[in-house]
Amino acid sequence: MNDPKILFLIEEHYDETAFNIVNTFVPSNGYRVDYASYLWGNASLEFESNDKASKVKIEICRKVNLDDYKETIVVAADAMDRLEYQAMLIAKSTSPTVEMLRTGVRKVDEKQSTIESICHSPWLLCADPELLVDRKVPSSHNIVCDVMNAGRPKIVENGETVAPQSDGLVSTERHPGGGEALNQLFLTTIQSL
Repeated sequence: MNDPKILFLIEEHYDETAFNIVNTFVPSNGYRVDYASYLWGNASLEFESNDKASKVKIEICRKVNLDDYKETIVVAADAMDRLEYQAMLIAKSTSPTVEMLRTGVRKVDEKQSTIESICHSPWLLCADPELLVDRKVPSSHNIVCDVMNAGRPKIVENGETVAPQSDGLVSTERHPGGGEALNQLFLTTIQSL
């Protein structure tokens, strides 16, 4: 990869704290950030942060080639449940985003890429419990039950979920306020590839 890139999976009402940290920290460490989401048949979409202080235009959809990226960051967003949408309800999720994450997790397991999730974004990984097999997944307090229902144990220390946590090449942070610690974990993890 000549031009190291990070894929930032985002949705409407995204968390601006995480967005700002990524947009400052990642480029300052030599990586380009591309934003992707499900475009619902549109050529592009523009999303606004939950604080309404920033906007981002998305032009990349599920056709993204994950081989072009060193890491996928799944950011917390109030409307991220839209990314789990599937047109046909069958035994295994056919959501384009979940299918992309399956590819991403396979690349993680092959030590070709990393995944980083912030705040309640591990919830998206709960759409297919196979994405979480044998992984420690700390999360924000509001999705602990979802993570447990996907078959992962609750990871608690002193009455709170643990943060940040790296399990192989999957890193999670329970709250965007812990982004600086997650950044350091990001560097350690991505440089190990």
